[in-house]
Amino acid sequence: MADLAVCVDFGSTFTKALLVDLADGTIVKGAEHQTTIDTDVLEGYDVCLAELVTADPRAGVAEVLACSSAGGGLRIAVVGNEELVTAEAGRRVALSSGGKVVTVRSAAQGHDLDLAADAPDVVLLTGGTDGGNSEVLLRAARALVAGGWRGPVVVAGNVDARDEVDATLAGLPHVLADNVVPRIGVLAPQSARSAIREVFLSHVIGGKHLSRRGDFTAMVRGATPDVVLTGVELLATAVGEVVVVDVGGATTDVHSVVELDPEDAGLARDVVAPTPVTRTVEGDLGMRWSAVSTVDEAGLPDLAAAAQERRDDPGFLPRTAQECDEDEAIARAAVAMALRRHAGRSRVVVSPEGRVVERSGVDLREVHLVVGSGGVLRHGRAGVADRVLGPSMGRDLDWQLPERARVVVDTDYVLAAAGLLAAEHPDAAYRLVTGLLDRLTT
Repeated sequence: MADLAVCVDFGSTFTKALLVDLADGTIVKGAEHQTTIDTDVLEGYDVCLAELVTADPRAGVAEVLACSSAGGGLRIAVVGNEELVTAEAGRRVALSSGGKVVTVRSAAQGHDLDLAADAPDVVLLTGGTDGGNSEVLLRAARALVAGGWRGPVVVAGNVDARDEVDATLAGLPHVLADNVVPRIGVLAPQSARSAIREVFLSHVIGGKHLSRRGDFTAMVRGATPDVVLTGVELLATAVGEVVVVDVGGATTDVHSVVELDPEDAGLARDVVAPTPVTRTVEGDLGMRWSAVSTVDEAGLPDLAAAAQERRDDPGFLPRTAQECDEDEAIARAAVAMALRRHAGRSRVVVSPEGRVVERSGVDLREVHLVVGSGGVLRHGRAGVADRVLGPSMGRDLDWQLPERARVVVDTDYVLAAAGLLAAEHPDAAYRLVTGLLDRLTT
């Protein structure tokens, strides 16, 4: 019915569903169930829906909007002319589009590109600036075809090469987007981000065979991280600069919306121009599928057995105080490493050009709101935000971390729901995020 919507996230570990009142942007009821990836993902959804119906029978006929990261999510290979500029720009765009970047390749040498071992779902093809050398992008397209790739391609390079690249890829499903680097020093992600979402819906969701029922493909609107980032952007319009850390079973994602300082931009030496909206995904940091690599990377051998237990049983739920302590320790390590990788470092150096800021990542020092998400935080014990997120906050001479941020937890998982509602029900989506701070708990 028009006055209610069911917003669903088919996660790698759990499926979450919210029944939202579209008139006032409030949550009527939430439910979740372990993602039934081994059978049919809609089996877990059916359990969630039945619980929502008990709260309001109208849920059974309400509009359903969904996002998905089940079955490995969206795997993207980035192919560019050379790794430092166009391939790096493509990597950033792929991440902001909700994908996990499985490889970044340079086609500068003209070698055939064999991507079979990386098993991407889609290739993002970049190269050249608009009006520049058309051969750059065309050579990359030829190398991709010669390497045996037969899956979908998003082309986001020199627009002057479009016709020739279109002909080269004639036997493959492909979408032509605007150039992600239209000119030197400019990164333009939106067109490619939309094209990747289109490919995800038309080729990837059905291709993963997650469900035998046609209503699954009909309800999915995008990859979960892409949808969440839309919700984060909407939240930023209400509260200003914000960072969201989503600790999942397989990955730890960091989304940020920050205001770029024009003065810093004039002094900075960046390989690719920064953008206000950024997402990074750490495929080796997580609570279940990636628990072992998390504790290995953090150097926590005392947690090795606990991490192995969680990887072997992704549906594991802590029941004792010790198991809760172990979950929090793994999450704390994942958050610390993911935030540092996202934020990077900054230092002032003197070069022949004068005073220059050399930096990596996103400067988060002035961000005043950090939102935590993920089951370990949403279902954690009292004070979990302070124990898991708190140690990564505060002034740090080495890292550009939030120095004076309020740390809160999205206990109702509304950012994904807001991202799903944003296009078709913008008023409800905005009411959902503007009411977020009242519902968030530390």
